[in-house]
Amino acid sequence: MKLLTLNCHSWQEDNQLEKIKYLAKVINEKKYDVIALQEVSQLIDSETYSGNLKKDNFAVILKNLLNEYDFHWDYSHIGYDKYEEGLAIFTKHKIINKKSFFITKSDNINYWKTRKVVKVTIDYKGKNLDLYSCHLGWWKDEEETFKYQVDKLIKTINTNTLTFFMGDFNNNAFIRGEGYDYLLNSGLIDTFNLSKEVDCGITAKGKIDGWDKNKEELRLDLIFSNKSVNVISSKVIFNGQNKEIISDHYGVEVTLEI
Repeated sequence: MKLLTLNCHSWQEDNQLEKIKYLAKVINEKKYDVIALQEVSQLIDSETYSGNLKKDNFAVILKNLLNEYDFHWDYSHIGYDKYEEGLAIFTKHKIINKKSFFITKSDNINYWKTRKVVKVTIDYKGKNLDLYSCHLGWWKDEEETFKYQVDKLIKTINTNTLTFFMGDFNNNAFIRGEGYDYLLNSGLIDTFNLSKEVDCGITAKGKIDGWDKNKEELRLDLIFSNKSVNVISSKVIFNGQNKEIISDHYGVEVTLEI
């Protein structure tokens, strides 16, 4: 099974349409089973496509360039006063159930700290798997605390089902005693730590959105599971070495056996 997570930084990128086309090309080549995307946006005033989707939705444009993928999208809040900013999960497999829910105390979509996650249950070779696309807040935010978001997330786990949490967790895995360790202490398992083959894991460098003063190398984009699995490889992608850069974050691709 092949998984990919990427914070798309959508509609904030130069040459955005070309980068969507490049992302689609890589997905079609690599044939990921599940793809979790964050910062998947659409203009508030754009023409409706279907349901809550607009024609300029990053996920809609990507879907039209992909072979055999379905997706689930929802938005968390208004960004930059003009975008509905959300998350998506794409999969080649049958979606049995889909949902989205707030993980912050706030459910006001006009407040930029309001956050949702999206979740799908898929049929993978006759087994149900749960997969989440996550974009969490920061450890030192006293208003919308990271602990509250993680605790709310953990409560949604069906312990009988193998579950993957994929996304931008906004906490540097290289720092001890903060958000990354809180995730591990909550029972999640970092597939990076299970993998037989890994690289440096760095998914962001220097100043990026949400990390305006950063000068460090960060490992923010992660794939967790709720059970131990056989992970063959965990690699950073779209970092200029393994495929071209298409966002202010790099992606992470994981290959595993279930």
